[in-house]
Amino acid sequence: MSDIAIHAENLGKQYIIGQRPAAYTTLRETLSTAFSSSVKKLGDGRGENNKFWALKDVSFDVQQGQVLGVIGRNGAGKSTLLKLLSRVTDPTEGRAVINGRVGSLLEVGTGFHPELTGRENISLNGAILGMKHSEVERKFDEIVSFAEVEQFIDTPVKRYSSGMYLRLAFAVAAHLEPEILVVDEVLAVGDAEFQRKCLGKMSDVAHQGRTVLFVSHNMSAILRLTDETIVIEKGHLAMRAPTPQAVDYYLSAGFSQEGQRTWLPDEIPADAAPFKPVSIRVRNPQGNVVDTLRSTEPVTIEIEYELDAPITGLRVGMYLLSMRGEYILTSFDTDDPEQFDRKSIRKAGHYVSRCTLPADMLNEGRFMIAVNASTFRVKRYFQDEQALTFNIDAAGAPGMHWPEPRLGPIRPRLTWNIEEV
Repeated sequence: MSDIAIHAENLGKQYIIGQRPAAYTTLRETLSTAFSSSVKKLGDGRGENNKFWALKDVSFDVQQGQVLGVIGRNGAGKSTLLKLLSRVTDPTEGRAVINGRVGSLLEVGTGFHPELTGRENISLNGAILGMKHSEVERKFDEIVSFAEVEQFIDTPVKRYSSGMYLRLAFAVAAHLEPEILVVDEVLAVGDAEFQRKCLGKMSDVAHQGRTVLFVSHNMSAILRLTDETIVIEKGHLAMRAPTPQAVDYYLSAGFSQEGQRTWLPDEIPADAAPFKPVSIRVRNPQGNVVDTLRSTEPVTIEIEYELDAPITGLRVGMYLLSMRGEYILTSFDTDDPEQFDRKSIRKAGHYVSRCTLPADMLNEGRFMIAVNASTFRVKRYFQDEQALTFNIDAAGAPGMHWPEPRLGPIRPRLTWNIEEV
């Protein structure tokens, strides 16, 4: 396995929900806790219900020099996986074999001691990685320059702003040349310029032949930096595939494939009241609920809902997005001022808000609809950012006599005039 940087075999991590970290306790508290535990065990056997598998039966290999993306929804187990691989926590079952020193950026300032200065923390992180002092010194100026903290390098990091802390943490993780770099959502914070610097540095690290595990919700960054990606779902490895295929699977997973979706009671938050979403549908010109329409046809979108009480200023609408999460348009049912005036108070009752996307508008591909019900600048009653998806078939669309893909999510039929001058 000399060409394998990471070998994960049946990795699993179990937590006990509600368990508090160890602390100093009195004798009375110890006896009370022991008695409570005994009662639970002798009771209805619910102790097992407090156990939660954050990760279960995950196996994969990462080649030396590979940049592997890791994606999944919040709570899927991505961060748990990286903590196991970084030796931050031990697995409950399974094993992970790591060939090479690991540099981790799992949270802002991971491995930093708040009382130490930036200079001291750089040296400390280098020592943790097993680097010689001369190696750290060789990289020191480059790290400080990248982090843009020259003026504060001898200040304790507890006095740094969150942005300074992040910049230095990323600079240390990326520049101290570990054989394996593990990065968890570093682009979630920081300004746009710093995010661009991070992406550029991540690209440099990848081209230097070092192994990288990169967790991000930024699909553009995942597509740019990785060739292969794993998808984690509810603690399990759902897919490993070339990154474009994995991203498409992740973005479409869990969607209805029938052109309609009905919300279950447990999918509706309590604070949505008195608004209650019922369903969303896509219809073709014949009125049929369908999953696929032609580019040359209009697309009708229906949002069905109930109001248990009147709402003043309610607007119900949708966002149309590409499957890569790019916004194409936003529209609400009271965008027209006259309609807004007529429906300024929406009474309790059962409603359907319906709109039609014109023919010759969308390009071929799969599209996503997000739903929003709100009162402008007052309250958001309900939002589902991944309510439904549907397909567009480009048959008969403009330019189909050329067998080439057309770029962009829209494909309007424009009128051209060719004039000889």
